[in-house]
Amino acid sequence: MNLLTEELEAMVRAEASAMEQKGEMSPKVLEAVRERGLFKLLVPRELGGHMLPLPEALRVFEGASRFDGSFGWLVTIGAGGGYFAGAMEPGVCRELLSPREAVIAGSGYPAGEARRVKGGYRVSGRWKYISGTDYATLFTVNCVIRDEGGKDDGRVLSFILLPEQVNVLKDWRAFGLKATGSHSIAVEDAFVPERMTFDIAEPYPVFKDPLFRYPFLPFALTSFAAVALGIADRFLEEARVLIEAGRRVWPSRRAEAGLEAATRMVDRLTGAKADFYRTVDDTWEVHRNRPLTGEEEEAINRRSREAAQTALQAAQTVFPHLGMAGLMENAPANRAWRDLHTVCRHALLSDWG
Repeated sequence: MNLLTEELEAMVRAEASAMEQKGEMSPKVLEAVRERGLFKLLVPRELGGHMLPLPEALRVFEGASRFDGSFGWLVTIGAGGGYFAGAMEPGVCRELLSPREAVIAGSGYPAGEARRVKGGYRVSGRWKYISGTDYATLFTVNCVIRDEGGKDDGRVLSFILLPEQVNVLKDWRAFGLKATGSHSIAVEDAFVPERMTFDIAEPYPVFKDPLFRYPFLPFALTSFAAVALGIADRFLEEARVLIEAGRRVWPSRRAEAGLEAATRMVDRLTGAKADFYRTVDDTWEVHRNRPLTGEEEEAINRRSREAAQTALQAAQTVFPHLGMAGLMENAPANRAWRDLHTVCRHALLSDWG
């Protein structure tokens, strides 16, 4: 099945401006995502998912991000929740991830506390930047664990919460990725049974796909880098449109300089993309046969950050050539520029330490 069709691309691009203004994915686009199973790219087939190999999924993330930045980010984050299927209690996983509409929104930052009680935990906390809050069917959050006496036992555990346990705080006011509904969530003293917890470092031996043995940090970094590459492609596409339109009023030297810069950055981005996917493809083949070494993991992480930074630098190089037209928020080039900067400010991509 062709997941990213020209028909879907036309729909997303037509809806993108209105989605940005409203701050969320439109019902029409959301239904198209569900129909194609884009949130279930990494969910096991026995649960109704596609279970794509990671390199193939990354190319879908990139392609979706070329349609529109917010759309690509939401597809990536929603699909990425499938990674947790290997760590969830198998019965819970089947129950929660099998429905057609199933999609996870969540945070990996341990911004909550969970107190041990009979049969489970009492969870409280507040987590920022939860993308897809308006349609998530379940939420996952990380908490510091406290014993029944309130003492920190030094562990961090992941918790599965249902929408009725979560208060969405409509506070996403970023200048990019506006349609992602990446609001904060608050939870107050919610009971979470033991079976609704998991630890990604300890997967169940139920689903055998190599993804569930893949280290989480490289998984996250490659996913985010793919989004950055797709948005940068879209930016350069739209930048050329604006520069060509400016030929009618600009001095020819100015237009030629802009087109030359755009062409140069397309070539640079193409090279970065080839390097990125070469590293991903090669290490995925290694991972299928044995665990990655620390050096191999670091190579993936480094290549992902380099790819994202190249995407960002390409946009920054070309943006000054767009003139006043590039400053207009309703211009697709402007939206892509803002979306790309927002993606690349993610802590994982911007951490070069």
